[in-house]
Amino acid sequence: MTQLVLTFAGPDAPGITARLMRILAVQGARLDDIEQVVVQGWLTLGFAVTVAHEETALKELLFAARELGLSLEYRRASASAGKALRYALTVIARSLGPLELQSVSEVLAKHGANIERIHRLSEGGLACVELAISLADVSAEAALKHALLAAAGQGAFDCALQEESLLRRSKRLVVMDMDSTLIRIEVIDELARAHGVGEQVSGITRRAMAGELDFDQSLRERVALLKGLSASVLHDLAENLPLTEGAETLLRVLKRLGYRTAVISGGFSVAAEALKKRLGIDFAWSNTLEIADGVLTGKVLGQIVNAQRKADLLEELSAREGVPLDQVIAIGDGANDLLMLQKAGHGIAFHAKPKLREAAHTAISAMGLDSILYLLGISGREVTQLSD
Repeated sequence: MTQLVLTFAGPDAPGITARLMRILAVQGARLDDIEQVVVQGWLTLGFAVTVAHEETALKELLFAARELGLSLEYRRASASAGKALRYALTVIARSLGPLELQSVSEVLAKHGANIERIHRLSEGGLACVELAISLADVSAEAALKHALLAAAGQGAFDCALQEESLLRRSKRLVVMDMDSTLIRIEVIDELARAHGVGEQVSGITRRAMAGELDFDQSLRERVALLKGLSASVLHDLAENLPLTEGAETLLRVLKRLGYRTAVISGGFSVAAEALKKRLGIDFAWSNTLEIADGVLTGKVLGQIVNAQRKADLLEELSAREGVPLDQVIAIGDGANDLLMLQKAGHGIAFHAKPKLREAAHTAISAMGLDSILYLLGISGREVTQLSD
């Protein structure tokens, strides 16, 4: 018995596979592997087969290939290589070209990762491809992820490396930050500008980012500066929040597919509840501003939703909904989201600072929120169908 690897190439047409399979069946061949791709009407069809009579089988296959207008290349299969871990690498950009794919493929080669298959996910122009890769040295995974992140750069294109498993395509709960993630603004900054305290609030934010204040303290100091602001300003802002690119598509598709969705935000409840209603989000947690006589009092009610609280809420929701943590996706942009992203099975840093991008499982900087659907293996064609 001889194992052969056969590769047929040429113009695609109906009946090719049936003709070749008929020959293999007559020859009593065992089919060990099969792969087919058609690019712009050009077929590449590969088989791994085990045959008892190599010369007879090849003679029949070569004759059929000639009649079908195909070329046939064949070789004897080499000894099986050692077991390698398989990954899905998703590459996303406004427009993918040779330069981006050169950068990615050179990083893969340098780290000993082999490309086994490339599949286009985007519809229309080339904006997303999924590479099936194998990595013999599993210990190289962390270095490979870091190198891919560096190659992508800030906003040039995005790379997401995920272990290929059933769990990659079976996420069931998506949790999102609100300010600068689901919406394009920071609500507290807009309120501060409307109240004439924009500079003071920005100064406190800078101190918090420098580590001089913790989140709870900085939030209370910023909210205190909003004392006396008419609550109508907050409600008007909440009704007209500018959504991040792709937010509506992401939520619409997730809902059609049966995902549960949640907002867990360090922002304010009036805005979060407005988004929950507008986008059909299932759950929302955020901070509540005290309002008395139609104006803000400058106080926050209840427990503050800080970094630890976000992670705790994600875990509580996961348990309540019966969704294991490894089937949860968390999306955020700031340091306050770090613990939440680390708690989830897949944490996505969205247009985030370098520190969060490096700590997250995946970083998206070049595209909108709807590009996250590609990470679930959902194609552009499927997104269009589900969005109708």
